[in-house]
Amino acid sequence: MSHAILTINSGSSSLKASLFRTDGSRRDWRYGHVGQGFPHNHAEAFDALLKDLGGEVPDAIGHRFVHGGEVVDLARLLDAAEIKRLDGIAHLAPLHMPGNLLGVELCRARLDAPQVACFDTAFHHTMPELARRLPIPCDLGIRRYGFHGLNYAYIASRLPSLLGEIAQGRIVVAHLGAGASLCLMEGLKSIDTTMGYTPAGGIPMGTRSGDLDPGVMLELAKHYDSEGLSDLVYHRMGLLALSAGESSEMHRLLESRSEDACFAVSYFCRLVRAAIGAFAAKAGGIDALVFSGGIGEHAPQIREYICEPLGFLGLALDAEANQSNSTWISAAGFKPVLRIAADEEGVIRDLVQALLGGCPSVGG
Repeated sequence: MSHAILTINSGSSSLKASLFRTDGSRRDWRYGHVGQGFPHNHAEAFDALLKDLGGEVPDAIGHRFVHGGEVVDLARLLDAAEIKRLDGIAHLAPLHMPGNLLGVELCRARLDAPQVACFDTAFHHTMPELARRLPIPCDLGIRRYGFHGLNYAYIASRLPSLLGEIAQGRIVVAHLGAGASLCLMEGLKSIDTTMGYTPAGGIPMGTRSGDLDPGVMLELAKHYDSEGLSDLVYHRMGLLALSAGESSEMHRLLESRSEDACFAVSYFCRLVRAAIGAFAAKAGGIDALVFSGGIGEHAPQIREYICEPLGFLGLALDAEANQSNSTWISAAGFKPVLRIAADEEGVIRDLVQALLGGCPSVGG
């Protein structure tokens, strides 16, 4: 039997897994909408994964963890102490961390293999203090972390072969999906990002508002208890609220054409565009733009809406390339605009190999 690494992305309502073997083969599974049909819960999703593995037992398991707290390590072995530490910071990402930790527990009960946590926050440890600090008292210990780092790391690894020397310049990457953020890279490192202390900040998302006037939160706190406010912040804002409850999913809003759906789409694109412009102002310009994530990869109309007014930054799309979801989607004579499919699983595989050392090299 070939050696293999299993990667797990166990979120609040879905389970994604990939198996990488030494022969270079890769198998991917997605068990979506957990709790809204089959599977009814994460345990059933893991049972379905075990069945799909067909008896193959991985040599190691890598898990995506949305929040790593203060650690700058890209990955850590999931021993008892590390699990306890992560459980202690689960409140920083309540939509994701419980599912991440449950994935570890369920794997431990079903598979005898070392487990590794790979952190979405670690890529952003290179941000300067100007990007990390919040304008609040330092002794509160609250700062900006940034998220989606595993995919940003993957994008950074792809850019040199695609852009050559330009890759070392000022690159804005837009990771747009149900969760969405943007990252400003220089020298292939994170310099700034839109998300902050938790994955609820930044630009609007499926059910999360992004940045809000603090006074809004103070006012909402008068009307909700802590549990109700948390539910509102993580499950009832964003595109869902902007579309008057029609949908949190971009593809449904694009199909709808209702007035509320069109408003939500326009609002989202306007805020993404504003974030690109803000990064350009901070960096003194940008040299390339990259789209990734579920929306960024599969919604050419959204990319068009975002880029249409950005000619002043030297950005414009080739209509045909954009519509066909090509890698290069920029118009001739303009700065590079790329579409790169996310591959967090490949990054997790590499981090597991690097951490465990003795685990045989696994291709893919």
